[in-house]
Amino acid sequence: MSRVWPLLLAVLLGGCSVFGDEDNAAPPARLESIDARVHFHRLWSHDTGKGTDGRLLKLVPAIDGDSLFVADHSGAVERLALADGKRLWRTRTGVSLSAGPGTGEGLVLVGGSDGELLALDREDGSERWRVAVSSEVLSVPRIAYDVVVVQTVDGNLAGYSASDGSRLWVFDRTVPVLTLRGTSTPLIIDNVVLAGFATGKLAALDITSGRQLWETTVTVPHGRSELDRIVDIDADPVLRDSILYVASFQGQLAAIDLAKGRTLWKRDMSAYAGLAVDARQVYLTDDQSQVWALDRFSGASMWKQDKLLHRSLTGPALIEDYLTVGDFAGYLHLLLRSSGEIVGRVRVDSKGIQVAPVVRDGRLYVLGAGGKLVAYALEARE
Repeated sequence: MSRVWPLLLAVLLGGCSVFGDEDNAAPPARLESIDARVHFHRLWSHDTGKGTDGRLLKLVPAIDGDSLFVADHSGAVERLALADGKRLWRTRTGVSLSAGPGTGEGLVLVGGSDGELLALDREDGSERWRVAVSSEVLSVPRIAYDVVVVQTVDGNLAGYSASDGSRLWVFDRTVPVLTLRGTSTPLIIDNVVLAGFATGKLAALDITSGRQLWETTVTVPHGRSELDRIVDIDADPVLRDSILYVASFQGQLAAIDLAKGRTLWKRDMSAYAGLAVDARQVYLTDDQSQVWALDRFSGASMWKQDKLLHRSLTGPALIEDYLTVGDFAGYLHLLLRSSGEIVGRVRVDSKGIQVAPVVRDGRLYVLGAGGKLVAYALEARE
């Protein structure tokens, strides 16, 4: 099998979780020199601590108003001023954090490797509550309508009261024998929670009751071996103009009508890192670290960038006329949306970049796996 397979196998409540580094048979592409037409102007940087501490975790910076919130695996959570990176508060939770932060309704939410969910006060970082959840949290907790929504690696999606952490509902899905190590982050649209599962299915639930509104199959498992049948939805779903775009590993990229769960189109595509959508195109990093642009109304290929093959790319983030992806060596690459040509590059963190940059008002906020957080603005070269 030519596909790059992860190396780590861990028993997970009757199933196994698969994730890791690139196979020795598929070395990462060497970086070629580029015509760097865009410069990354560093605005500020901040050392957040240990970062992911050598683990593959979804510790993603969160922007809320004029602040940026960030967490590291050692248990530290920080609030920084978005303008200059100045620390406003820092809290040590005593928990090995594995996902977050999520923000909203005056709370900062983080999840732990040992099955904890914590809510901190947005203003001062004090702990409001903590509860035990069913297993490890590897997706960002979300909040809306006074309900905190958390997806755990055992297939559970649950809603908790934002006021005290009491559980309101749970939606349980059986986990296959083998899965990728990770889960997509639920998407909340109005009062609807949209969540992808390791079975290749996507479900829509009412956020207050947990009642299922609809469920659709993005990918049907196929093949003889359990490895062949892995079809996890680990890339976060993205909504644009009432159309939901969702991708699975070893499966399909699908465009789904939000109201009814009806599939508008599908095309074969294997992805777990992430995707982004603009008015015309879907941008996606596939499981070989090729970056694609597809027509968002038909799924037809517009371009493919394969010069970063096997570099463990993050999902794409859109900024101005460009998209950007990070890689395992800590480089941030800037591509033209129109053609996929690489027109800028900067090294952020020698320990790598594992999550897509966050964009706000023409600025990029990039968190490296070693805990280095950098804010950039783009400047065209003369």
